Amino acid sequence: MPSTLGQLLMTGVPGPVLDAQTAAAFRRIQPGAFILFGRNIQTPAQLRKLCDDLRDLSDVEPIITIDQEGGRVSRLKLIGNEPPNANNLRDRGDLALIRDHGRITGRLLRMFGFNLDLCPVLDISFDDEADNSLRGRCYGDDAAQVIRNAGAFNDALRAEGIATCGKHFPGYSRAPADAHHELPSVPLSRAELDPHELAVFKHFSTPARTSPVDSMMIGHAFYPSLDDSGIPTSLSRKIITDLLRGEFGFRGLVMTDDLDMGAILNPYGTGDTGLEKVIQLAITAGNDIAMICHRVEMVEKAHGFLGKIPRADLDRALANVAALKAKLVKPDPWDEAEFHRRDAEVMVLRIATLGAERAAQRSPEDGKRSPVEVY
Repeated sequence: MPSTLGQLLMTGVPGPVLDAQTAAAFRRIQPGAFILFGRNIQTPAQLRKLCDDLRDLSDVEPIITIDQEGGRVSRLKLIGNEPPNANNLRDRGDLALIRDHGRITGRLLRMFGFNLDLCPVLDISFDDEADNSLRGRCYGDDAAQVIRNAGAFNDALRAEGIATCGKHFPGYSRAPADAHHELPSVPLSRAELDPHELAVFKHFSTPARTSPVDSMMIGHAFYPSLDDSGIPTSLSRKIITDLLRGEFGFRGLVMTDDLDMGAILNPYGTGDTGLEKVIQLAITAGNDIAMICHRVEMVEKAHGFLGKIPRADLDRALANVAALKAKLVKPDPWDEAEFHRRDAEVMVLRIATLGAERAAQRSPEDGKRSPVEVY
């Protein structure tokens, strides 16, 4: 049972190479999912070896994921070309280019051994300059545009054998602050949310739709009209089980956003007591995976706290993790020359979207490994 419960955890990895201590901890815990960041990426061959090493120490095929959206949230630009971001593609207004983006992204991720991409972003851009972490990351200015554009990307990515994740339910679109640093409060009524934020997430949640997402990430915010208890959305049973699962009918995997964000650490603290409370709330609220991206040393403690959660909640979460894993596609054989061929397609897409002059200008963060990466 202890190693089985590790399937409910997504953990970051400390560096570009698995050290002996981390590898031993992962063998004991058997995390169900790993998420990689810029700190894990040095060269193409090194990245593939890291993904292979994570597979080798896992008794069950792991989810290996990354944030490969486009623009500034493109981890692979550290070793290759930078794709256009969602705003760029929105402004270009060509669904064929968005589908190409999904296809190229999927082919690149398969080459490295990833099987889940933490996108598409399903938030609406009400203000392209808003300071809520979404700058450049939204596929539309209204619900219909996001549904159309994100749907094209989602379908193309899934067709390449990469599972998708809609984020950040129920939305950061009109959050007045960045959840990486603090818990935003969004005092909008249900009537105000229904035709906008919630309309998008409902579309991608309904099983009968042609383009559901494989998983959904729950953002950290306070929506008093959805749950007035003061609890963050990512830890709220009313929002995850009652709204997303019950009312919207979502049947895929559900995960928290990173529990190392300020929106969670500030109210619950950084110690063991706070972590235990957060892990318990996350799973009993309806999440199937709890995500710990940066405090990797706390993952083993989180694993221990899972054993105190009611068995019915654990069984539901384990079943949903297993259901997603049954659909995962194996990576392509490693071929560095083939990686470069696929990466060259990114620049072709970038030029087609932005034009040659703008395509030559990369994001200001290019080549840097920020200690706080947006996701």
